[in-house]
Amino acid sequence: MSQRNKRPARLVGLTGLVASALVLSACGAGGRDDGDGDGDGGDAGGGASDVGVTEDSVTVGGHFPLTGVAAPGYNEIPTGAQAYFDYVNAQGGIHGRQIEYVVKDDGYNPTNTSKVTNELVLQDEIFAMVGGLGTPTHSAVIDFLNAEGVPDLFVSSGSLAWGDDPATNPMTFGWQPDYESEGKIIGQYVAENMPDAKVGLFLQDDDLGEDAEKGVRQFLDKQIVAVERYTSGNTDVGPQIAGLQGAKADLVLSFNTPSYTALAQLVAMKLGYDPKWYVANIGADPALVSSLLASFSEGAVDGAGALDGVMTSEYIPGVDQPEDPWVELWQKVWDAHGKKGELTNYRIYGMSHAYAFVQALQAAGEDLTREGLIEVLEENGPDMVGPQLAPFRFSADNHMGISGMRLVELKGTESTPLTPVLTTDLGDAEIVEDTSEQAEDAPPASGIPE
Repeated sequence: MSQRNKRPARLVGLTGLVASALVLSACGAGGRDDGDGDGDGGDAGGGASDVGVTEDSVTVGGHFPLTGVAAPGYNEIPTGAQAYFDYVNAQGGIHGRQIEYVVKDDGYNPTNTSKVTNELVLQDEIFAMVGGLGTPTHSAVIDFLNAEGVPDLFVSSGSLAWGDDPATNPMTFGWQPDYESEGKIIGQYVAENMPDAKVGLFLQDDDLGEDAEKGVRQFLDKQIVAVERYTSGNTDVGPQIAGLQGAKADLVLSFNTPSYTALAQLVAMKLGYDPKWYVANIGADPALVSSLLASFSEGAVDGAGALDGVMTSEYIPGVDQPEDPWVELWQKVWDAHGKKGELTNYRIYGMSHAYAFVQALQAAGEDLTREGLIEVLEENGPDMVGPQLAPFRFSADNHMGISGMRLVELKGTESTPLTPVLTTDLGDAEIVEDTSEQAEDAPPASGIPE
């Protein structure tokens, strides 16, 4: 059996959770001027080649919901990234530089995201933003980061905004597969394998839901009998689930965050509504949904097996595959450098984008500059080896992240593949089986990109 077939893994995927519906414009203006008129900030001193870089360190930052309603699960992402950076630093860093990682809590509030991002850029003088989380939150700072010339890498969200328009946002790159592509892949699967299904859509009422619906409708427009949307922050989803039930939808395609997976499942149980479900990758972590379901029901539902039979997607290996070579590496890293708690899918997510950043640092060389880092990603992105099951799409014209995924069905914390790894892109790009053999690549023995 090939390595690809040995890797049915529970994947981690992200968008924001439900703390705020406000999306405020980023504060801050154009790039800093060092007096030479080029606005690039000049030499950071001490042998540095750019802002945030010294002879022996490179400083990067990230904004995450460390507290508040979005914190469960998502606050573990930077702990995974920190553990991997510590692992790299313990082996001498990259080109002799230690990676200093500054994480700030935005509480999943766009106003706070603007505040902490200004601090990271103007006070902490980060070289790059790495993995900033959330669609409404990161939307509040993308303009500011690009105006300041800060590499804005591997945003923790599948919104098209991060990679579909490099001309407008040349410093920003996505990381995980986008929601439109996920919608296309599940849409095609249902059209081919469940042509008689009455399809209902349960969507977050922002770019997440809009992008996913765009992809789904390419294949299922005539099968859709109901579309229900919820607003982040409003935890009463009873009317939406009742609407799906009333329309007699026997297959619900649900594009939402983990809290709303749990809320939707709880309401469906109360209503006696039992359709087949597809839950987007970002909302289908069995352990977290189980915990949330038990919490929301005040113990009336233990949550175990709540996602049994649910379809979802995966694009990196997770904790349900302990013998996968990448998971073995992440376990080794966590055992050596994790602060507390166990290795989780969210920590694996953080380690995975940290690995991609380290790989880019290696390729950028000793004379590290922001411009040079962007060039490396655009020129070498599709050839970057990592835990992702399909290649990145990075180029000068495309800053979208991982190009594909496979569909799986959940049972407990395990997953059974329904498809091979499928790749696609936006619009009418064809969906094809991945032939890159990306999923067969193992990490280097050192655990550090070569």
